[in-house]
Order: sequence, then C-alpha cells, then structure tokens
Amino acid sequence: MCHTTEMLRAVDYHTAGEPFRIVAEGLPVIMGATVAERRVYAQNSPDLDAIRRLLCQEPRGHADMYGGFVVPPDDGEAHFGVLFWHNDGYSTACGHGTIALGAWAVSSGLVTADPDAVTPVTIDVPSGRVVAHVRTVGGRVDSVIFENVASYRVAESVPVATSRGPITAGLAFGGALYASVDVAQFGLSLTLENYPTLLELGREIKWTLNDSPLSQHPLDDRLSGVYGTILFEDLGDTAAGPHQRNMTVFADGRVDRSPCGSGTAARVAELAAEGRLWPGQVLAHDSIVDTRFLGRIRSTTTDVPGGVGVIAEVEGMAYRTGEHVFSLDPADPIGEGFVIR
Repeated sequence: MCHTTEMLRAVDYHTAGEPFRIVAEGLPVIMGATVAERRVYAQNSPDLDAIRRLLCQEPRGHADMYGGFVVPPDDGEAHFGVLFWHNDGYSTACGHGTIALGAWAVSSGLVTADPDAVTPVTIDVPSGRVVAHVRTVGGRVDSVIFENVASYRVAESVPVATSRGPITAGLAFGGALYASVDVAQFGLSLTLENYPTLLELGREIKWTLNDSPLSQHPLDDRLSGVYGTILFEDLGDTAAGPHQRNMTVFADGRVDRSPCGSGTAARVAELAAEGRLWPGQVLAHDSIVDTRFLGRIRSTTTDVPGGVGVIAEVEGMAYRTGEHVFSLDPADPIGEGFVIR
C-alpha cells in the first residue's frame, strides 16, 4: 500500500443522496498533460489503484461508493481537473460529482464567490470541460447547475434480448454513453421493492450493448462502451415539461442513488431529439429514493457526431457530510478492504 495513505485527506459530500468523496491532497503524482491522459495513467498505476480501492471498499466505503481525485486542469482556463472513480475503476463523466465539486470549491474558498451571486467553477474532466454554476445566498451555497459537455442521441429503438424477453433501448451520450429503457417494457414500476430485479436488468442491458458497434465513440475510443443503463418510468408531461423517475445502473452493477447527473444530460438529449423537451422547458428527473434533478437545454449545438445535440444543464444541490484522514495499518489483515454487494 502506498505510504501516502498516512496523510490522505478527503471531504465527503452527497448530491441528491449519492456520495462523492473528494481527495485533494496526499496523492502521489498523477502523470499526464491532460485530465484524459491522467485517467489512463491512473488506470495503470498500482499505487493509485490501491488508494482508489482503499477509499471505495468496505470498511471505508461500500459497493456503490463514488469519488474523485482533484488534479491540475488542462490549461489556465479551468480552476482544476478531476478523475472520477468508483468500485470498478474510473469514469469519464460524473454530473453529481461535478455538482459536489462546485459546492466544495466555493464553500472551501478555493474559488472566490460573492455572498449573493452565481459563480462559475470550471472543471476539466476526462470527457471535456464542464462548469458548475454555484448559486450563493447570504454566503451559503444554495444550488448548483452543472453545465455539461455536448450531449446527443446516438441511436433509438435498439433491439436488446434480455432474460425477460426482447426490449428496445435508446443510446445517448452525456459525457458517457447511456442506454435508456422504459421499464414499462418489463411490466415493472420503479419502486424499491423491485430494486434487485432492476439492478440485474440494468447490468444485463449494459453488458449486452457494451461491445456493439453503436457503442464505439467515433472520435475518442477512451469514451467507447456503455457506461450505464437508465431504467426510467415515464410519468407524463406537466406544463413545465416531462416528468420521469429513474434508476441508473452504472459500471458493473453499481446503482446511483441520485437521478444521475450525466445520465440526466443524456435524457435531456434524447427527449430533445424526440421533440418532448424544448428550450425553456424543464425535465423533472426523480431518483429511486425520491430526490430530484432538473434538466434543461442550455443551448443547441451541431458540434457533435451526427450534427444534432444540446448543451444540457442539470440543477441540484450537494451537502457536506464529513471530513476524513484515512490510513492503513500494515498489520490490518483485510488490507485495502472488500466489497459486499
């Protein structure tokens, strides 16, 4: 185990119920000229992977733990960069984490903010440059709007053979590639009592589509593959816009407690392509634990594969839950820990 764990400090937040562990000091050097290159380095570094496991696995974390290593930005136009991680490795995007990082950067004083204003916090992530627009009221963070990289529909009505019969899925990119499936196709509703079934279906769909030609990014193979499955329940349209509830199963069977930030951006792109969400409207996007993100079209863009996409924004809030100094006793027989799903 890397000796740096003796001074490994982390600040924990949750965004709409989903944890995010921020590590800004005590890390070994992470090589690379860009955040995308540093992600590749981290994926192949035994020292960093040991730290990731230590922070994710029990007894310091759990199966669905999430967090990020704060790293230098790609250039002076961003405040900092981040490598997102979970129990199966390093993701290319994380909206709930970006919201937490924005709240942390302003609350900690890393980014100076007026007491009553909206302050942009610019962050380089493996999928590109994102912005957390942090709103403060009376000097306290009140809400955060995550402005994502360009999001776009990849494919619609993709046939998928599942253990519960054939269904169709949509594919959309929101910083990572997501498969979206209406759970009505399974005759299910999005309730906690269906959680085990939904988890296995989400995992099955992800791996069925992961190596499909549709899942290969046309410009950057580091972004290829299906990152997660958004199992959603359509609750109809309100005067403001669509209302949906979802459970996002990401990586290898990890479940997002929030409505999923980058996944919400992917849903904004899909609903825009369907003609159900227009500029000025709002997607009310609920999680399986009844927390909510608000998704909007910030602008449209043609700078995407296929030429039609959106810059999505996702509004939510993150709350600090604790601060930690982690270490590993060399005599500890369980070492970096374990995972029980």
